[in-house]
Amino acid sequence: MNIVILSGSPRNEGNTELLAQAFTQGAAQRHNIETISVRNNKVNPCIGCNHCFNNEEHHCCQKDDMEKIYAKLKDADMLVIATPVYFYGISAQLKTIIDRLHNPIRDTFHIKKAALLAVGAASLPELFDAILAEYHLCLNFFNIEDAGTILVRGAKEKGDIRSTTALQEARSLAENL
Repeated sequence: MNIVILSGSPRNEGNTELLAQAFTQGAAQRHNIETISVRNNKVNPCIGCNHCFNNEEHHCCQKDDMEKIYAKLKDADMLVIATPVYFYGISAQLKTIIDRLHNPIRDTFHIKKAALLAVGAASLPELFDAILAEYHLCLNFFNIEDAGTILVRGAKEKGDIRSTTALQEARSLAENL
């Protein structure tokens, strides 16, 4: 299976990146993994011009790294969303990429499964409610199977995730795909 991980943390070697790496370690024996980090890509926000709807190739009028992200997603069987929690939502950088998927090219993707990896500093029980609502709405709309979620609370400082069971949970989730 071809798996694309959209890693939404702008912070190098932070908790979200460690969680995504643990998932990669678990999946690497049996699957092809491609990680797309928001930190390494320049993607502009959607401007709502619908240029992508009005040309046969569905190219965006903006010339940025989104074209190469579309190409990688086109070959994906599974999508993994890895994000830190910022004000009870996904990171702005990741939201920008997801918003740019409002493009008819997404209809050429054959993604059948998705997983969510999210890390937040707070410990509130409802910390992930908004993210989970958006995630499940997208799964339902695109008829994508939920392969699982790893939700980590209380990981504020770099490396805090190492003192939780989340890294092993992510490896196990990936191993059992």
